[in-house]
Amino acid sequence: MSELTRDEIVSVVHPVDDATVAEIIATGATQADLALACTFVAKEMRQHENREVPTGTVGQVISILERVGARPLRGSPFGEAGSTME
Repeated sequence: MSELTRDEIVSVVHPVDDATVAEIIATGATQADLALACTFVAKEMRQHENREVPTGTVGQVISILERVGARPLRGSPFGEAGSTME
């Protein structure tokens, strides 16, 4: 399990400040967790549909992203996680 870095988070999520980055890192999320959270948030934004948030680390990251209004970026180094394409 690899810890996320600030650069990894900033490269896939915008806008995001240092406090939010620290909060995401504190969840213990991995790159895969962040990718899943970004995919969930991007799909929810596109479909305008509230779905049940997953539990665990991914759910914590989703909650953080939604609370601060952060948006996944296109072309993320994590693949489709930041893409609006399906």
